[in-house]
Amino acid sequence: MERPYVICHMLSSLDGKIDGGYMSMPENVPVRGEYGRLREFFGCQATLYGTVTMQGSYSAGLAPESLPDQEKYPRKDYIAKSDVENYIISLDPQGILGWNAKYIEKKGRPKAHVVEVLTEQVSDAYLSYLQKFDISYLFAGKKTLDCALLLQKLKTSFGIKRLMIAGGGVTNWSFLQAGVLDELSLVISPVADGNTTSVSIFEWPDFLPVKPPVAFTLKEVKKLKGDGIWLRYTVKERGKAGYEQLYF
Repeated sequence: MERPYVICHMLSSLDGKIDGGYMSMPENVPVRGEYGRLREFFGCQATLYGTVTMQGSYSAGLAPESLPDQEKYPRKDYIAKSDVENYIISLDPQGILGWNAKYIEKKGRPKAHVVEVLTEQVSDAYLSYLQKFDISYLFAGKKTLDCALLLQKLKTSFGIKRLMIAGGGVTNWSFLQAGVLDELSLVISPVADGNTTSVSIFEWPDFLPVKPPVAFTLKEVKKLKGDGIWLRYTVKERGKAGYEQLYF
């Protein structure tokens, strides 16, 4: 299958948490800066986030609860014109995220074109809502998101050769178990969280069947400013029956 090279790039506490109170600790500030700097190292054309991450940090919250009824829209991909070749891929199988523009511009990062990833169960009203803002969208499954199909479409429709995945934990785990994650880039902050409700780097949700753990090969270790550590791993072995679909 022709697809992008996929890197999972994450910042975590010493106990593997990717959110929580430690994020605002002063000891985490220099390491968080290093994490941001290292994003450029990989030269990715796109970054992919799960629905929860998008809602909390990138989208305009949730879409209006009541959208006008629309005539039937074909379940076909919509590729909007863009003046940039940098993308934020938004996993939104139900079609719930809110928007006010087709670009995202965050301080210190290049302008990015939004690509919504949907399933065929999304409403016609939501498709009309996305087209109102000229936001690109891709269909990648009927009721659940198909990781492999999505990656193939990102390569063929947008020419994306290198893709960064940056959470949350269920998203990271699903791509890993689908056998389409090539590398893990892990920046570790010198702070422990200890909160059992904080999200971990990889999370297997209870509603999915148990699959074998996945092993990695250590590629590189570097000490970072602020007593952080940067670990780079490649996937050592892939289960023969990994997840083929991404669930939320």
